Parts: sequence; C-alpha cells; structure tokens
Amino acid sequence: MKTYIIGLFVVIAILLTGCNSGQGKNNQKSSDKHEHVDGDGHDHSNEKEHEHSEGDGHDHSNDKEHKHTDGDGHDHANEKDHKHSEGDGHDHGAEAMEDSHSDEILFTKQQAQLVGLKTETVALGSFYNSIKTSGQIQASQGDEAVIAATSNGIVSFTNPSITDGTAVQAGQSIVTISAKKLLEGDPSVKARIEYETAQKEFQRAESLVKDQIISAKDFEQARLRYETAKTVYQAQAGNMTATGVSVTAPIAGYIKNRLVAQGEYVSVGQPIATVSQNRRLQLRAEVSENNFKILKSISSANFKPAYDNQVYKLSELNGRLLSFGKASTDQSFYIPVTFEFDNVGDIIPGAYTEVYLLSTLQDNVISVPVSAITEEQGLNFVYLQIGDEEYKKQEVTLGQNNGERVQILSGLQRGAKVVTKGVYQVKLAATSSVMPEGHSH
Repeated sequence: MKTYIIGLFVVIAILLTGCNSGQGKNNQKSSDKHEHVDGDGHDHSNEKEHEHSEGDGHDHSNDKEHKHTDGDGHDHANEKDHKHSEGDGHDHGAEAMEDSHSDEILFTKQQAQLVGLKTETVALGSFYNSIKTSGQIQASQGDEAVIAATSNGIVSFTNPSITDGTAVQAGQSIVTISAKKLLEGDPSVKARIEYETAQKEFQRAESLVKDQIISAKDFEQARLRYETAKTVYQAQAGNMTATGVSVTAPIAGYIKNRLVAQGEYVSVGQPIATVSQNRRLQLRAEVSENNFKILKSISSANFKPAYDNQVYKLSELNGRLLSFGKASTDQSFYIPVTFEFDNVGDIIPGAYTEVYLLSTLQDNVISVPVSAITEEQGLNFVYLQIGDEEYKKQEVTLGQNNGERVQILSGLQRGAKVVTKGVYQVKLAATSSVMPEGHSH
C-alpha cells in the first residue's frame, strides 16, 4: 500500500513537469509572431532582421487607424486638415506677381489724352527761398483822382446807372449840382450877381483913383474883389447847365468808389467819387517781425488772389520793390512791404491775396509745381509715370513753397516723371485699379 502511494506521486510529478515544458514552448512561439501594439509603433526588438518590401505581405490598407511614432520621419505637426488637390485654385506664383504690382496704377493713354495729362522730368534747378504771408492789392497813388463837389446843392448823376467799375473819360460829366430849391439860393446866381457888382465897383474906382478922390489902397481892394468874383463866376459859368453845375471826371479810368447817392446834398469840396486808371497797382504784404532780418534780401514776390487760383509773378508784370517798413505799427506786430506792378486787366484792386516773398536763390534743388502735390492724412504725395500706362504713388517730404513750385527734400530722384496736370484723375484711378489681397481664384 505504501509502495502504491509513492508510485502515484512519481507519476503525478512527471505529468506536471511535461505540462510546464509544453507551456514554455507555446510562449516561445507566441513571441515569434509580428504584432502592432496601439501607440508603440513597430516593435521588432526580438527579430534579427526585419525588412519591408513592396511585396512582403504587409498590407495596412485596411487598418482602421494608422499611426506613426515621433521618430518615424513623418512630421505633420503643422498639418490639420489642410489638403491641396490639383483643382483647388491655389496659385502662389500669381500671388507673388500680385505683390510686385500691387502699387501700380493703370491709367490708359486715352484717359491721359482726355484729361490733358502732363508730366515733368525731375531735374536739379534754381529755387528762391520764400516767406509766405498775406497782403492786399491796392491802386497806385498817382493813378487815382477824386471827383469833388464844386458848389453846394443836390446831386443828380448824369447817368443814374453809373456805379463802381464804370468806365469814364477825362472831362466827362459825372453829376450836376443844383441849389435852386435851397433856402440859401442858387450859388451860381449869387456868383453872377457878385461878379457883376464887383465889376461895376472896380470900373468906378478906376475913374476915382485918377482924380485922386480915393486912395491907391482903396482902389487895390476894389480890384481884388473884382478878380475874385470873376474867377468864381467863370468857374461856375463854364460848367453851368440848365439843371445846375456840372462836375466832370479829371482823368480817364474807372469809377473805383461812388461815395454819394442820387439826390444827396453835398457841400463844396465834398468827395463824390474816385476814379482809378488801374494802369499800375500796388501789392502790400504784411511780414512778421520774426522775418525782419530777411527783408533786406527780398527782391520780388509771387501772389495768388483769393478769387483766383492763378499765381501771378511780379517779375512778369514789370514789378518792383517800392519799400519795406523799418518798424512794426502800434496796432500790429507786422511790417509792411510794398511792391508796384502793371495791371494786366484781371487783378482787382482791394482784393486780399496770399503773398510769397522771394529772397535768396538756391542752386541744385529738386522742385516740382504746386499742382503736382496731393495730401492725404497729413502726408504729401506725387504720382510718377513708370510706364506707358502705369503710374505709381510716391510719398515726398516738402521744403519751402514759393507759390509756383515746392522744394522736395526727399522722395524723388532725378529722371523721374512727375504728373503735373491731371493729378486728381490719376488719384481717382488709383482707387479703382488697386488689386485685391489674398489668393486669386
């Protein structure tokens, strides 16, 4: 019995040993299998040599999830869902082309001809330093005359429609003065009576002085009364008309100011109107005290009246400097500078104007006409022609302005073609020819 039990234990031990050996072989076979574990990539650490060829049997086309580890050579860190196909419309070559031409403005030759576009080639030249101020156009003193009343009475204009600006001739009757209805009587009638009376007294004194009945002194007084009455009477008699005393224009010109109204009472010597020939005019500029030291170098001026965009140059109007003040007035801190020039016919005396006083001359300066400058948000620009129908907007830094031209400190090079006429039209074309940003589809 004891022997039987021992034998049974031996058999059981042998069986257990065989089972453990079989399990070990099965585990070895499992390790030879090729497995993909989620997240760890391809792990072939237990293989001597593992190669994939195009036809080695590895097929991942049906994998639900294909993952690459950080070191597998694929870098999609910046990719999410961005895919390009041949027909998706992305053209980066055209995009670069747009960037290089985005600042060009298209303005055809037909448009340029229609607006009369003009350009000027930038070059070094002379430029006058200037002082910008304000002033007024005045008539020259020698070209004006005042029409004054020669007697007391009521004014009646010969031409009731006469007004400022009416042309008159020398000796032309402007008004008649009548005193027939005045209490003091008609002065012309009085002058005639006084003349006749003085004439009779003088003739009587002549006969008495011969007989020494009156003294020489009394005779001389009678003669003086007669000469005075005669002068007054003849002066009025020459201008006497049926309606009163006629008052004429002393010079030919234009009525500058009509100082009295129809039917108004005037006394002897009272101004009735001012006649101006307007052949020569004066430009009076007011200069700040800060520029007093520069006044000695001023030689000429340009000016632009408030009613006109045209710039007038005294050098082209036979102008000359008359004088400049040596001190400011009590009422202001400005010094007057006065010029005289020929009136070309379209300059209005009394008009206010912008004045550009010209002083020293600079050489080798780049300047452009004032008409070429445009301003946007405090910056100054010009437009350059860079092709037959292509233009470009260019920012510039301005220096002094003499009313006709502006000094350019930076932004322009010699040889550039600057638009001087038609600038506004080119500016409008810039807004319509700007290319859109981004991709072109």
